[in-house]
Amino acid sequence: MAYAVECINVTKKFRKTLALDKVNLTIEENKIYGLLGRNGAGKTTLLNLLSAQSLQSGGTIAILGEQPYENSKVLSQMCFVKEAENYLAMLKIHEILDISSKFYDKWDNNFALKLLKEFNLTSNKKYSALSKGMQSILGIVIGLSSRAPVTLYDEPYLGLDAASRYTFYDILLKDYTENPRTIIFSTHLIDEVSKIFEHIIILDKGKVLLTEEVDNLKSKTVYLSGSKDILNDILKGKNVINYEQAGLSASAVIYDNLAFEEARKLKLEGIEFKTVPLQDFFVYMTSMSNRGEFYE
Repeated sequence: MAYAVECINVTKKFRKTLALDKVNLTIEENKIYGLLGRNGAGKTTLLNLLSAQSLQSGGTIAILGEQPYENSKVLSQMCFVKEAENYLAMLKIHEILDISSKFYDKWDNNFALKLLKEFNLTSNKKYSALSKGMQSILGIVIGLSSRAPVTLYDEPYLGLDAASRYTFYDILLKDYTENPRTIIFSTHLIDEVSKIFEHIIILDKGKVLLTEEVDNLKSKTVYLSGSKDILNDILKGKNVINYEQAGLSASAVIYDNLAFEEARKLKLEGIEFKTVPLQDFFVYMTSMSNRGEFYE
C-alpha cells in the first residue's frame, strides 16, 4: 500500500527537551485523520516536521513516497494551515491568494473566490486590517483552495465563532467528498470536529498513544453502569480505561471487544450501556497515561 505519510522512529529534540520520541505512523491516502493530544504532546512539532518547516533529530519521514525537506516537488503537494501566519501586513487578500496559487499545483482560484464570498471576506482588504477570526478564515480559504493531496490543519479556526466554524467543517467535508485527499486535523475541539474524522491519532508526551479507525473505536468503547459485583465480574480481562464505584454500584468505560453473549448477559442483569463521546474517550486515555495506571 502507498502511504501519504510515513514516519519511522521520528525523534525531535529541542536542546534537552524530547518533543517527539520514536514516532511510528502510517497515514493512508484520501482519508481524514484527527491528530489529538494535550498541550505539549507534540502535535505541532509533528506537523512542522511533516511540512518540512523543521528537520527531525532522528528517524525518517516520507510524504507521498519522498522525504519532504527541501523537496519542492513534495512541498507543492502539501498545504499547512496554522493558527498564525506571518503574511506581510501591507498585502491585500487577493495578493496573498495570488502568491498562494503559485505554490500549489492543484490550486482552484474559482473556489477561493467562492469561499471569500461565503465568509464575507473582501479581497481588497489588507492583511493588517483583518481581525484574528478573519485571519483564520483566510488560512482556511487557502487550505481548501489549495486542493493539496496532503493538507495539514493546526487549530485553524482560532477567533471564529461557532457558526463560522461549523460552516468550515461542512465545506471541508463536502469538498473532501468531491475532491479526496489526505487531511490531518489537529484540534482541541474534539467533539465539535469528530464527525469529520475517519481515523484518530493520539499523541502523549511525544509518543503515539493510540492510532485507530473511528468506526472501530466507537464499536469498542462502551460505558457500563450498574451492580458492582456483576460489573466487576465481566470486567476481568477487559481493557478498562475509567472506573468509578459508589456503594453497591459502579460504572466503567471499556476499550475492548465485548462478545455478543457478554453483552446479552449484562443487559439481562440490568447493566446499562451507553456510547462514549470521542472527547471523553480522549480524556480517559490521556489521564490513564499521565497517572501511569491501567486497570485490569
